[in-house]
Amino acid sequence: MADAAALPGMEQLNGLVRSVTTPEFAGVTFHEVLCKSALNHVPSASAMPFDWTVNPYRGCSHACVYCVHPDTRVLMADGRSKRIADVRAGDEVVGTRRDGSYRRYVRATVSAQWSTRKRAYRVTLADGTELIASADHRFLTERGWKYVRPAESGQRPYLTTNNKLLGFGTGGFASTLVESDDYRRGYLVGMIRGDASMLRREYPRSKGDGTYVAYRFRLALADSGALERSQDFLERFGVSTNRRRFTAATDRRREMNAIFTSRGADCESITALVEWPSLPSSEWSRGFLAGIFDAEGSCSRGILRITYGDETMLATTAAALTAHGFRYVREPARPNGVSSIRLLGGLPARRRFSDLTQPAISRKLSLIGDAVKSDAPLRVISIEDLGETIDMVDITTSTGDFIANGVVSHNCFARGTHEYLELDAGRDFDTQVVVKVNVAEVLGKELRRGSWQHEPVMLGTNTDPYQRAEGRYKLMPGIVSALTESGTPFSILTKGTLLRRDLPLLTAAAQDVHVSIAMSIAVFDDELQHLIEPGTPNATARLETVRAATEAGFRVTVFLMPIIPHLTDSIAAIDHALTRIRAAGAVRVVYGALHLRPGAKQWFLQWLAERHPELVSSYRGLYPGATATAPKAYRSWLAKRVRPLLRVHGLDGRAEDENVRGGPVAGLAARADARAAPSIIVTSRGRAATASRATARGAGSAAAEASTRLF
Repeated sequence: MADAAALPGMEQLNGLVRSVTTPEFAGVTFHEVLCKSALNHVPSASAMPFDWTVNPYRGCSHACVYCVHPDTRVLMADGRSKRIADVRAGDEVVGTRRDGSYRRYVRATVSAQWSTRKRAYRVTLADGTELIASADHRFLTERGWKYVRPAESGQRPYLTTNNKLLGFGTGGFASTLVESDDYRRGYLVGMIRGDASMLRREYPRSKGDGTYVAYRFRLALADSGALERSQDFLERFGVSTNRRRFTAATDRRREMNAIFTSRGADCESITALVEWPSLPSSEWSRGFLAGIFDAEGSCSRGILRITYGDETMLATTAAALTAHGFRYVREPARPNGVSSIRLLGGLPARRRFSDLTQPAISRKLSLIGDAVKSDAPLRVISIEDLGETIDMVDITTSTGDFIANGVVSHNCFARGTHEYLELDAGRDFDTQVVVKVNVAEVLGKELRRGSWQHEPVMLGTNTDPYQRAEGRYKLMPGIVSALTESGTPFSILTKGTLLRRDLPLLTAAAQDVHVSIAMSIAVFDDELQHLIEPGTPNATARLETVRAATEAGFRVTVFLMPIIPHLTDSIAAIDHALTRIRAAGAVRVVYGALHLRPGAKQWFLQWLAERHPELVSSYRGLYPGATATAPKAYRSWLAKRVRPLLRVHGLDGRAEDENVRGGPVAGLAARADARAAPSIIVTSRGRAATASRATARGAGSAAAEASTRLF
């Protein structure tokens, strides 16, 4: 919709098509423009080691306003559930997609995960399910998407009591798999008694002088997960087994592998482990249900059954289900004596069974392809303001949604924020993002000109090309294609995990032109990162992106910028950061000290006084008066601290020097390393921005100017 609240004067912006706000990006106004040029020439006076840039956006939408509690369970595509705080970019989750008259569960890929702090609200459903989320989070109801709370101004659909959410709920059950010894014994009883072969037989000796006892244990399965779990659990009880192929794959059957042992002591130990307990514990029953389901369970057309011919096994299954509050029916025995226990309660019961027992063969309980419909009592009975601001987490998925605590949750990538929009120094454009919607088309025309010399192009020096808005506008694929088709080498500098989406395209591009990638990661302490980079992907998410790019064949540079005096400049903090960077596969690190630009200093010192009042006097000494740059003595001290650690971790870039000509990122890194520790610049309101050309004379300032911003 057109935004009547767009800032005055925006209609004068050259090429303005429209100003847009959408529910998906609450708090952000997108000013869609038709640009006349895409290539930006860097002035010759600049110290930057490249001459051309492309910036598809002016402004940034990195900050997150939609989010849920870190312990919220997200349904993964393999049938298991995971805390949203543990979900990573690249993971596959369950999302939904409309298919004709039905919405169905489908696979979805996570492209980003990040943390923030927001005021918390608790939504309680009739089945006991609880959802803790921000006011701006949306859930799918029978009447469409609704926010947790109404808007502070204007109108938007929001939850009220008696609204019914879509999904299956959790009934208040919080999944926590405790792999205690009781759980492991229960699992082994269900699996081994359900599907293994055990032999203990006495034979006469060949010379006629008595007898001997032969032992054999074998468990053969087509599913490696259950086989590996069984072998691991046996190993924990001191039983060693070997593994080998049992039967080869055919057109109709999968390959089967087996674990086995013929050692008498091991077989006796297994026999003791699978004895029936006199009084099964709750954990033993959980494990037993997982084991018997892996061995003899099925889930077809939404019906979960455990089928067996032994009365003791069936009775134990029934007792374990009863102990955990499940309803079931015993189906009549077949002519061969085999009978089934069928779980009642539909999808909510199946999901609770999965979360409670955590079977190894989770594919049996997959929802992919099922319609989103359920008889679960998911009526909203209360919405409570918890009265506090807490850590929250969010993810971006390919379907635009995910399953949170058993209900359909919106893919919450709306951001209201944030930095370095340089349209008018006298206006607050923190939430005004200019989008060059035709940038790829214009860039293609410029690159086809006969005068174009195919010089390297840098992306990410002014605004992040993989900011959250890229998830909506998808401008980068067209830009990458235009650069590749013209034979133009290019480099990307980002702190956005959406880069992962384009790795296949970038990998293909690297076959034809030189492509270099750098990731900016300033803070590795999650608590500190939440405070000073709210809404941006955390260090773990960005390192996962570094790892993914490395695995795709790129030699990635990491910008450890800025290093913040007294907060991130300790040897332990730097060593921790470099250890994680190296483990992610990066080949080089560029570092720099905090730069406090006029207008930013007051904001930063105010923040410091609130969070770290003990550091204020030290900062006034480091950055006295109008001083913006950390003093030379501090930068020299920092260099003596960081450079040895870079060498120890193999991140000083010596092995990369031969690639300096390969792209702007490499050249920029080389120049920065050639000088004392550079600085990064922070603008008003604590937002970081590009250095002015007047101050960007040295290579250190050049590195600062090209790095992704902290605030």
